[in-house]
Amino acid sequence: MEEVRPLLKLAIEEDLGLGDMTSELLFDDSVRDKADIISREEIVVCGMPIVKELLRMYDKRIKLKVLIKDGEHAYVGGKLATMSGPLRSILTAERVVLNFLQRLCGIATTTKKYVRAVQGTKARIYDTRKTMPGWRALEKYAVRCGGGYNHRLGLYDGILIKDNHLAQLGKDFQPKLKKVVEEARKIKHAKFVAVEVDHVDDQLNYVLDIPGIDIVLLDNMGQWQLKHAVEMRDKMCGKNRKPLLEASGNVTLANVSAIAQCGVDRIAVGAITHSATAVDIGVDR
Repeated sequence: MEEVRPLLKLAIEEDLGLGDMTSELLFDDSVRDKADIISREEIVVCGMPIVKELLRMYDKRIKLKVLIKDGEHAYVGGKLATMSGPLRSILTAERVVLNFLQRLCGIATTTKKYVRAVQGTKARIYDTRKTMPGWRALEKYAVRCGGGYNHRLGLYDGILIKDNHLAQLGKDFQPKLKKVVEEARKIKHAKFVAVEVDHVDDQLNYVLDIPGIDIVLLDNMGQWQLKHAVEMRDKMCGKNRKPLLEASGNVTLANVSAIAQCGVDRIAVGAITHSATAVDIGVDR
């Protein structure tokens, strides 16, 4: 929570400014009431701890009773939580609370759709670094609530040698890449070492021959290329399915099932964060 508190503070300050003139005009601070947070569509809930912290920051007297926890489903008309306390403070906090809740639930709900689409395959859905600035920790949490998995949090916790890195090594890249991977394995805080390839026959075969690579990222490949890559990996590396193969690029709900059926282990989907639609949630008294 400490990591995201500055974002919450900024959201409150930009909306509240010098005060909620309307609520202060209409209601005395002594007026108490309750208000329900209601889902107006089928969603995966995410963000209740954020709501609780926001309400605390607005007014410690507001109490939140959570009825549907993060990661659980809510249906149309489902009551997610009840706020109780000073009515003026509840109304002041309403919009910012919903802004966070609608976006986080939107990401969790979108992620769940992708997760459902690949059920029955070996593939897992992963997010990317395509997140709103300042929102990364929250958005990646929402992905987990939706049943997805987090890739690296940033540039600092995982090593990904992308195509632009590989291009600088030249055509005869394998010996140089092997040395880079050897050095990468010595970095203790690196969660994984991954290498991105654009072509199967003139890149992947050389990459698979280098020990110490955890993940090979198959970028913007068609289904026949993905199947070919899986066959090549299994033939060269045996049945241990290492390194893991990750498909990425132009993944949509329309094609993610077909991609998963190619036999890849991971599918990176930028859309679950950068294109997730905010869901419809409201506050009713």
